[in-house]
Amino acid sequence: RMAVPIPAAFLLLLALASAAPASDMNAKLAAAPKLGLGMAALGRPGYINLGRDRDLPTDRSKDVMRSQAHAVLDEAERLGLHYIDCARSYGLSEEFVSSWLALKPSRSDVFTIGSKWGYEYTAGWRIEVGDSEAHEVKTHSVAQLDKQLGETLLLLPRLHLYQIHSATEQSGVLENEAVLDALAALRAGKPGVV
Repeated sequence: RMAVPIPAAFLLLLALASAAPASDMNAKLAAAPKLGLGMAALGRPGYINLGRDRDLPTDRSKDVMRSQAHAVLDEAERLGLHYIDCARSYGLSEEFVSSWLALKPSRSDVFTIGSKWGYEYTAGWRIEVGDSEAHEVKTHSVAQLDKQLGETLLLLPRLHLYQIHSATEQSGVLENEAVLDALAALRAGKPGVV
């Protein structure tokens, strides 16, 4: 049996969960969908997934990718998947989910929406970036949290779960008191976050 390291983000989630009244947190966890759709490969034209060229249209314009994302979201709904996972670094994933939910106003309450902050998408809708560039840049600061949460809530005002993207021991975010205080305040009742 191989030991599997526990991601730091999960440890933070456990720490935050232990701070909540047990009955409230247990009820939320019990009601949460157990399987969902991740929007990483659907929200931007270039991503690291193998076989992507086979699965997506050659035209990677925003309109075509939005249509593709909507089609996959429709299929996910048909299959009974009600959790949708976005992130600020997944290009236009939040925008695509927002526009898809707008087409389903009577059904939007059925879905649990999550997103993440900490990485910023910097590729500007390009599939390839230069050697000295990156598709995304990690910044785990209070300013980045505030900026990205504001951007997320403009698109997804009924957000259920907001996570740190790629929190690792090396990132230092789990020891950043200012970030932890901001997250605690967010957990205590930021308007718009369920």
